[in-house]
Amino acid sequence: MTNTPLTVLDLVPISSGSDARQALLNSIDLAQQAERFGYARHWFAEHHLNPGVAGTSPAVVLALTAAATSTIRLGAGAVQLGHRTALATVEEFGLLDALHPGRFDLGLGRSGGSAAPRSGAPAPVRSEPGYTPGGLRIPARFSFEHLLHSPRFALHRRLLQLPGAEPQPYDEQIADLLALLAGTYPDARVVPGEGADLQVWILGSSAGISAETAGRHGLRFAANYHVSPATVLEAAEGYRAAFKPSAVLDRPHVSVSADVVVAEDEATARELATGYGLWVRSIRSGEGAIPFPTPAEARAHVWTEADRELVADRVETQFLGTAAQVADQLEVLRAETGADELIVTTITHQHEDRVRSYELLAEEWSKR
Repeated sequence: MTNTPLTVLDLVPISSGSDARQALLNSIDLAQQAERFGYARHWFAEHHLNPGVAGTSPAVVLALTAAATSTIRLGAGAVQLGHRTALATVEEFGLLDALHPGRFDLGLGRSGGSAAPRSGAPAPVRSEPGYTPGGLRIPARFSFEHLLHSPRFALHRRLLQLPGAEPQPYDEQIADLLALLAGTYPDARVVPGEGADLQVWILGSSAGISAETAGRHGLRFAANYHVSPATVLEAAEGYRAAFKPSAVLDRPHVSVSADVVVAEDEATARELATGYGLWVRSIRSGEGAIPFPTPAEARAHVWTEADRELVADRVETQFLGTAAQVADQLEVLRAETGADELIVTTITHQHEDRVRSYELLAEEWSKR
């Protein structure tokens, strides 16, 4: 592709009636196809205690996928640092780089278990719901507060963190991780890991500590329109405001994500996306992601007004349609956020429909 690079974000989704083994095989196949289609990167997310998501360990899935591909960059989007140490993360990705040098992106996220941010930066101007002058949909804000107090979140912390352990402040943890990679951490030599040829990214959904830390260290930043579309402009703005040139970058570098489904015609794309709202509802309700439903299974759900409010911002910002229609929407997202790269994530019940969606988009994007 000669245009803005596109990245695949893969959750290793499990479809209803299927299992984790098939989901892994599907994702490895998708990475092989994405390499053939011309995508720049293929990233794997990290999620836990979700019956419908098999992407629990990015490093393991990356090792399997690296052995099955040859040129596409592979990465974590993102390793959740709330329940792990900087050393363990550097060692894991150092092992990957030792066997497949120069192919990995280490994306870092601040999970709900991370220590509270200690930000002193001024709050950015809040984006108001509606449309930007360029036509990007900014929905009403969604509050994640109820999820932080849900029984599932408490179970998440209990099972992922050692008893009595307190997560390290996120900005300190990033500084330690970078020092371990660079070989400048006092009295510590990390082999493999030190000097690994990794691209370090920070992923964030707001203008808070993630965006500020990425900017302060001169790292690449990925803003999550697909997770929190209401705050994507603030996230990009906060990162750029905090940015300081580094040995890695002399200017800010932003990638922005979007949920997309592409098909031969708009009606088919909408049919393939029928299960998306119900799937988001399972996440937003605190139950955990369900196996991705068939259109018929999704239509059988009896929606309440509360259900619709729970998923409204995600459903109305999913890009659906033909390749040309979705590419047009991605161009708007790029223009309004100033993105240097774009991340697309697609989930459909049938694997072949997901592969075809990425194929159609790649063909169209290469012409832009």
